Amino acid sequence: MKGKKYIKYIVEMIEKLVNIPSPSGYCGQVLTFLENEAKSMGYETSYLNKGGLIVTVHGKSEEVTGMCAHVDTLGAMVRSVTADGQLKIMPVGGYMMQTIEGEYCTIHARRNGRTYTGTVLTTEPSVHVYDDARTMERKAANMAVRIDEKVGSAEDVAALGIGAGDYISFAPRFVHTESGFIKSRHLDDKASAAVLFGVLKYLKDKKIVPEQTLKILITNYEEIGHGASCIPSDITRLLAVDMGAVGDDLTGSEYKVSICAMDSSGPYDYEMTNTLIQIAEKKKLAYAVDVFPHYGSDVSAALKGGSNICGALIGQGVHASHGMERTHEEGLYNTFELIKGFIGADGETK
Repeated sequence: MKGKKYIKYIVEMIEKLVNIPSPSGYCGQVLTFLENEAKSMGYETSYLNKGGLIVTVHGKSEEVTGMCAHVDTLGAMVRSVTADGQLKIMPVGGYMMQTIEGEYCTIHARRNGRTYTGTVLTTEPSVHVYDDARTMERKAANMAVRIDEKVGSAEDVAALGIGAGDYISFAPRFVHTESGFIKSRHLDDKASAAVLFGVLKYLKDKKIVPEQTLKILITNYEEIGHGASCIPSDITRLLAVDMGAVGDDLTGSEYKVSICAMDSSGPYDYEMTNTLIQIAEKKKLAYAVDVFPHYGSDVSAALKGGSNICGALIGQGVHASHGMERTHEEGLYNTFELIKGFIGADGETK
């Protein structure tokens, strides 16, 4: 596989990103990290009022192409504190409760800025004690966080500064295997943010000036549906780099770049999608064209927000999305190469 230098950078970036907690709406730290990374390469940065980061790459023309990825992740928020000092939760984003049962987590206390560790469990967490431990429905009302502090009452928890409205982030458990797999929570969509920064690094290293000015949007509310609902008005086309769904009757895989023709919000731009397919064919990339019935993207949000754009969606295949996710170096490479072709920045990648 070519591009080892950039895949190494991308994988290193993924590890750094997934280890920065950022449930939707709590993305300041991760966005600051990416802003500093972009500035270290010499790029201009700015922010949307709602908090999303914009990285600008000046091109040969004033026409503007947008590319976006999101760094907000699934998480939870404290709903209430029980009489015995556990935390009832509300999910941030859409996931199965089964995927967080037994997971280590961090509570981010907004009242004093402290963090505390804990574990997500059901309210009947032991087969030695509860008759319904195995059969209890896994839903938010039946889940709680056990805090790793000596607490036995709601008053004890309040004394720590923890209360309703505090964010809860889940441990990512990042692993990069010798066989090239990357498995971790939050690959949706921090893997794609890392790929876009790999493209930025490539442009800097090769001193490439793209034909069009590029505005790369890193959004912070995608998982709850309105990440790119407001974008710079000079963007004429927007490419969402998110994840490719894998499974059932889909043809994508962890080794391919997926090109989504349609998702739950409807079809993507016909000509733009065709162009991406043609680029993948010309470059002999491993790719798939698929329809995602249970999916929406930042392009969906931008169109619903009234943006006058054409839009398309691509991304490396991610297995078990919104669960214990996994992708592969080959999928990252094919996504990286398709983006290079899309912005007209092809060349030998070493």
